[in-house]
Amino acid sequence: MDILHQLPGMVKKYGKYLLIGLVTGMANGLFGSGGGTIAVPAMVLVLGVEEHKAHATAIAIILPLTLMSAFFYISHHYVDWTITYKTMLGGVAGGYLGARLLNICPSRILRKVFGVFMIAAAVRMLF
Repeated sequence: MDILHQLPGMVKKYGKYLLIGLVTGMANGLFGSGGGTIAVPAMVLVLGVEEHKAHATAIAIILPLTLMSAFFYISHHYVDWTITYKTMLGGVAGGYLGARLLNICPSRILRKVFGVFMIAAAVRMLF
């Protein structure tokens, strides 16, 4: 009987996780990126996760989403492999450098830099 009293709280808690995952996955699949712009603020604001952990966790969340989306895009011949090969090395190096910077960047600066990137992306998409 004790589990029945805990059930509404568990549904609410895990419902948040599922909803964040669903929206993040849809953005990643639909736009080819952008999952982090949803996952990070959602984890910080809705789940109360600390900034650094939210950014690192978003990468772990996005990896399987990216693999799923990539499989779909590759199987439908949407990928331009000449561009992919040429930019992949820089992307790997940038990912490594970004992960290293995450360890030394204070949360308040990280939040502001992330916000600037989000605003710049929004402005670019609108104009």
